[in-house]
Amino acid sequence: MGIRNRLASALAVVCLMVLGACQSQYQNHGYVPPARDLNKLNVGVDTRATVDEVIGAPSASGLLSDGDYYYVKSRMRSYGMRAPEVIERQVVAISFNENDTIRNIESFGLEDGNVVPLTRRVTDSSVMGNGLLRQIFGNFGNIDPSQLFN
Repeated sequence: MGIRNRLASALAVVCLMVLGACQSQYQNHGYVPPARDLNKLNVGVDTRATVDEVIGAPSASGLLSDGDYYYVKSRMRSYGMRAPEVIERQVVAISFNENDTIRNIESFGLEDGNVVPLTRRVTDSSVMGNGLLRQIFGNFGNIDPSQLFN
């Protein structure tokens, strides 16, 4: 009778662990300033330095050193063995004029974005798995003597 109770307890524990693993898990990444802080900024009046003081410098900015500011926040859901999916994304873009005053403040959501397929282009290296001596001696047959002394 004791073995049967232990097996039943072990089975119950395994069932609880399996059910617990199927629960959704959420991850938050990034930062978007709240609307009350964005309302403190005036388009055409405030400068890049004011934005840095009021809401802080972003983690991403434009390509140039004096580029626009981008604040990005994402919320991802993982469920069991499935790949994580982005369920929420907010982007606040602050653009600047030539004199460093704010030109525009825009907000975008996940519904405003376009899916960009990423391709992985990898060039296989011919030296992988080859030792130094094999690389050196492997080139002897590939040398054209007529090209050495031009």
